[in-house]
Amino acid sequence: MKITLDLSKLVEEGKLTGAEAERLKGLAAPGTSALGISILIGFGVISIAASAVALVPVPATAIAIGIAVFAAGLAIAFMAAAQWHLLAQICLVIGALMFAGGVIAFGEGSLASLLIVTAALAAGSLVARSSLLMVGAVLALAACLGARTGYMHASYSLAIYEPTVTIVLFGALALAAYHASKRLTADYESIAIAAARTAVLLVNFGFWIGSLWGDPLRLLRSMASGDPAVLNESLTRGAVVPAYVFSILWAVALLIVGVWGAKANRRWVVNVAAVFGAIHFYTQWFERLGANALSVLLGGLLMLCFGLALWTFNRRAETKKAS
Repeated sequence: MKITLDLSKLVEEGKLTGAEAERLKGLAAPGTSALGISILIGFGVISIAASAVALVPVPATAIAIGIAVFAAGLAIAFMAAAQWHLLAQICLVIGALMFAGGVIAFGEGSLASLLIVTAALAAGSLVARSSLLMVGAVLALAACLGARTGYMHASYSLAIYEPTVTIVLFGALALAAYHASKRLTADYESIAIAAARTAVLLVNFGFWIGSLWGDPLRLLRSMASGDPAVLNESLTRGAVVPAYVFSILWAVALLIVGVWGAKANRRWVVNVAAVFGAIHFYTQWFERLGANALSVLLGGLLMLCFGLALWTFNRRAETKKAS
């Protein structure tokens, strides 16, 4: 588990000596450097895999190359010296992503192809010990429910076609991955945490979309009736779960999760709850009042009040803990 400490403040308060603080800084330095390198490598790997899939003539070629590169990465990982470990990881990740891209292109984005990619990326993440691949696996699972993003000039879009199913499925996945992380070794703990965090983001996206349009429960009604035509209905037709239900449940969930995160010292959870709490507040505020000078002013004042209340809560919690 990773925690955040203000070493300078702890030294000023006499809770740490200068020597202890320097030792902790020294232990943290390699992790910080590794994080920066991992981010750069992650962007590079995604770029290489995406361009390679686009350049090969047919999807089958991308699949074959992906398998070959992944196998080469495995061979390097098990047979080469430790200094070749980074190269092995790069090969494993690029191979898995190329295979996934080829399968999706070959299957034209069908449900079967997305399920294969989800399973392949999940397995590849465990073999390669790659959090990036696990994040891809969770996103591929979301795509099985129709989740997608888009970009046009200066415009981004997010689509969640099954808000209720998304919330339930990925909420359960987040809980399962979190509890699993407490029983795993450090390498696999980070993979489980990456899966849990990605699932938490998808749960919030599901609430966000549901709070705006409700949920017609197309997938569940289609399965219950046995009529696939239900899936082609408009998202705004016959909402079974109203938008206000999502709004209320989202606010309650954010409050509960935020309080738990503060008590459990899960800073990432607290930050996510705060960010999506602000998104939820401003979404509902401007949906009902519109964007004008008065609504912006009042919204800003209310957010400052919420921030002050949160700061007071944190200060009191720190005082009680110190005493």
